Amino acid sequence: MGKLPWYVDYFIYSCGFNSTVDFIIITDDRSYAKQLPNNVRLINSTLDEINRRATQVLGFATNITNGYKLCDFKPAYGLIFADLLKGYNFWVHADLDVVFGDIRAFITRQILRDYDLISVRHDFLTGQFLIFRNTDKINNLFTLSKDYKKVLAAEQHYCFDETNFQWDGFTEGRYYTEIASEVESMTHLVKRLAENNYLKVHFDFLIVEGSPGRMKWQRGKLIYRNRYEILLYHLVLFKKVAIPKKVKSIPDSFSITPTRFRHGI
Repeated sequence: MGKLPWYVDYFIYSCGFNSTVDFIIITDDRSYAKQLPNNVRLINSTLDEINRRATQVLGFATNITNGYKLCDFKPAYGLIFADLLKGYNFWVHADLDVVFGDIRAFITRQILRDYDLISVRHDFLTGQFLIFRNTDKINNLFTLSKDYKKVLAAEQHYCFDETNFQWDGFTEGRYYTEIASEVESMTHLVKRLAENNYLKVHFDFLIVEGSPGRMKWQRGKLIYRNRYEILLYHLVLFKKVAIPKKVKSIPDSFSITPTRFRHGI
């Protein structure tokens, strides 16, 4: 929460080229005045209002005192924001530090038909972009973690939506039961449930992270190293080293270097 970051213009611009996907940005920043694409809308809500909503929906006192804590609540958005998701077959929790390519080039009708959860990494569930089938079973999935009430009632952030900070263990390919964790994270939970055929989950490596540069965005397509089309670029490290620059408009083509968005390619 707080003022929308400088790179949100690129997030929103890339959303606009994914016209078959609707995007909802919930924010307490009322100062953003730029024109939005038809498939993007802003909803104003304070952190206190979200906390009260979560408490009411979940049936116990939640403790959301900062925006970072919202990460733990992402798996519960299907319940907390159910009124916003009516009529959709799928919903996604996503971060603002993202530039999208062509989402539907990767998330095909067949993948949507065959899977209940779709992650854009091959090794663990991705907090920056994770697709849920919009059913009661999948929207209540998080409640099957033995620790969900502990996580959602605490002020402490647990990285519940991903791995409880145990990314390395999953990236190394270790079996989920061998990866020690203070709480049963969503990745631990989903690996267990998928193993027992409770749901079907799709893991695939469709993103770039870090700050490698050598990316080109062109009219909704995102290409890495002039060779690989990717679904999204996650700015998690890029935004720490990037040179912030406010722009009046974003062109139909731009490149992404290790430290900046560069126009005029």
